[in-house]
Amino acid sequence: MSFQLKPNKKETENKTIRFPIPIIEQIENAIKNTDVTFSSFVIQACEYALNDMENKDSDEQ
Repeated sequence: MSFQLKPNKKETENKTIRFPIPIIEQIENAIKNTDVTFSSFVIQACEYALNDMENKDSDEQ
């Protein structure tokens, strides 16, 4: 399954995180001309990474 951008609103909590400027620029370019916010992109990317980690863990068992 590939990573797909989707607008989505859920209950949230604020966290402060620092990003390297090149990553910020890459994310902003990826979401340009979409209805996806920077925060939504980061949340979706984290969910994708966590799901991928879980799938690899179950594949190794």
